[in-house]
Amino acid sequence: MQKLNLDFTEFAFSHVKDQQWITSPADGVSRMPLEKEFEESGHTSSFVIFAPESQFPRHKHPMGEEILVLEGVFSDEFGDYPAGTYLRNPPGSNHSPFTQTGCKLFVKLDQFDKHDTQHVVIRPEDRVWQPGHGNLRVVSLHEFETQHTALVHWPANEKFVKHQHWGGEEIVVLEGEFCDESGSYAQGSWMRSPHLSQHIPYVVQETLILVKTGHLL
Repeated sequence: MQKLNLDFTEFAFSHVKDQQWITSPADGVSRMPLEKEFEESGHTSSFVIFAPESQFPRHKHPMGEEILVLEGVFSDEFGDYPAGTYLRNPPGSNHSPFTQTGCKLFVKLDQFDKHDTQHVVIRPEDRVWQPGHGNLRVVSLHEFETQHTALVHWPANEKFVKHQHWGGEEIVVLEGEFCDESGSYAQGSWMRSPHLSQHIPYVVQETLILVKTGHLL
């Protein structure tokens, strides 16, 4: 596979209706690449589906792994992670992932700063919702230097002010539909906006998104 979406000065997106799944070297595991440096290593972002009772060989994360479990139950030798769990495995960590029930994940590989060594597991029952701008509600998942990762809940018909993305912004639409002046992004879509880009986001229906900012400098 050729390199994919590695020019971080450009807007990139993947609408759910356009996504095509590619089989991986492990039986029962398929991937939808969003960013890709090398075939099985380097800077990678993707959606991943594990069929029931499938597994992936033990592997190491040279520069870390970040996961949000979208559906089902993801597991490794350290525990079980139900849908909604946010997981960070630091640089140099390794594991043998598997699932009994089947699962769908959003995964970012080999993108950590070498000093970002915190291991994080936040299950749905661990979420702490805080008030955000307007009527938004926010769960902070991780922070390191300029980088911030959070879940953001938008009530129906909420509109945000025009704002600029210092260090860029990356969004996965988990529920509902996220919109701005450039288009609309249904559940399952992914979008990435470069450093100093700006927009006016809004929603018509109740919406939940995963947001990562400050990591594209």
